[in-house]
Amino acid sequence: MAIRNIVTEGDDILTKVCRPVEKFDERLAVLLDDMRETMVSADGVGLAAPQVGILRRVVVIDIGEGLMELVNPEIVREEGEQEMQEGCLSCPGVYGITKRPAKIKVSAQNRNGERFEFEAEELLAVACCHEIDHLNGILFREHVVRMVPEE
Repeated sequence: MAIRNIVTEGDDILTKVCRPVEKFDERLAVLLDDMRETMVSADGVGLAAPQVGILRRVVVIDIGEGLMELVNPEIVREEGEQEMQEGCLSCPGVYGITKRPAKIKVSAQNRNGERFEFEAEELLAVACCHEIDHLNGILFREHVVRMVPEE
């Protein structure tokens, strides 16, 4: 496992749409392991593959309830609305209040290619939306309703 460099805002890779994962192999497992280690070392709650320079539909999330690995994730249902403060490892020191769905249903695959679904609300819903947006070349700033001033 290795800690990878996190790409920051201004790099074109963060504006590109990622390709689906088709090979569920050792390379994918190494990427997932490296992404987890990178996220933890940066004190983040989520990390998407383009943030480490890889244009694949891969996300890791840990909001304190255990690691989630999402390969080829899709939001299949959204309900309600919530506002929450967000930041991003690719936008250091920048925070804003965003509007996101209050509850979502996500369909994804695990590192072995097995499909699964889960429902998320509150912080987990926000984290899933935020990371899946990265896979579509969208930064959280596009959802900000007001910026939070630096302290």
